[in-house]
Amino acid sequence: MNLPRPLPVMIFAAGFGTRMGALTQDRPKPLIEVAGRALIDHALDLVTAYTPPRTVVNLHYRADQLAAHLDGRGALLSHETPDILDTGGGLRAALPLLGDGPVLTMNSDAIWRGPNPLPHLAAGWDGAHMGALLLCLPPDRALGHAGPGDFTLAPDGRLSRGPGLVYSGVQIIDPACLAGIPETVFSLNRAWNRLAAEGRLFGAVYPGHWCDVGHPEGIALAEDMLAQTHVRD
Repeated sequence: MNLPRPLPVMIFAAGFGTRMGALTQDRPKPLIEVAGRALIDHALDLVTAYTPPRTVVNLHYRADQLAAHLDGRGALLSHETPDILDTGGGLRAALPLLGDGPVLTMNSDAIWRGPNPLPHLAAGWDGAHMGALLLCLPPDRALGHAGPGDFTLAPDGRLSRGPGLVYSGVQIIDPACLAGIPETVFSLNRAWNRLAAEGRLFGAVYPGHWCDVGHPEGIALAEDMLAQTHVRD
């Protein structure tokens, strides 16, 4: 089977990390360590193994620290200044660095146990029918996430809002769906809602485990999850 050509990757790393409390008073959230390594490094491990043509990281809060950490790592930096742009605005601002066509985006505050989520998701992308393809998990395999889920998955793979699956923070999206949104600062939820109404929002289920490290309790949960991986290995 011929694998699809790797897509450009954008890592969202500009946020303030307010849910982390005191841990982000002196550093950006992507530099918080899990199992002795910064969150951004865990993300870059997955990206490097995927071998995309370009990797872009957006920066805003304590951008100088993160830029210094990424120096020499081969990532292009999209500085959001003076204002942070949210996910939709951030993606739009980074498009000159990413190039044309669909983009694989990922959050930097998660830890994974299982197959690399990037090629796993890319194998299911069909740009002729999809505007976005979101990687999701059932709640019992989404550590550190409270609630019944974000999306309902139909038998044909289309997503709608409602309980069922948790969005993992990894997606493939066609930036053309951002057209018609006039604001500079906006969430990708705006684009997803439009795509869902058009029947072009799709989902795929990740077969492994995932941990949200957007809050302090997630650090220990992620480290325990990784320890279980090592025991099984």
